[in-house]
Amino acid sequence: MRKVVVPVVVHIDEKGRITPLSLEWEDGTVYQIDRILQVERAVAQQVGGAGIRYTVRVLGRERYLYHDDLEGNWFVEGR
Repeated sequence: MRKVVVPVVVHIDEKGRITPLSLEWEDGTVYQIDRILQVERAVAQQVGGAGIRYTVRVLGRERYLYHDDLEGNWFVEGR
């Protein structure tokens, strides 16, 4: 596994809550986030890094999307 930094389109509401809407994979494919299942602070055990972990559903499959607090970027665990 490796850390894959991805661009993410987000919505920020009036209270500052961040909701990711879509992410763009390395090949330029944009994936819509169908649903956010859980939001929690967590460590990416397999690739390193920490921050807010969004458990999201994309194309019917659950994935972890991380927002790194220190670097300010978004990443996923990729193969």
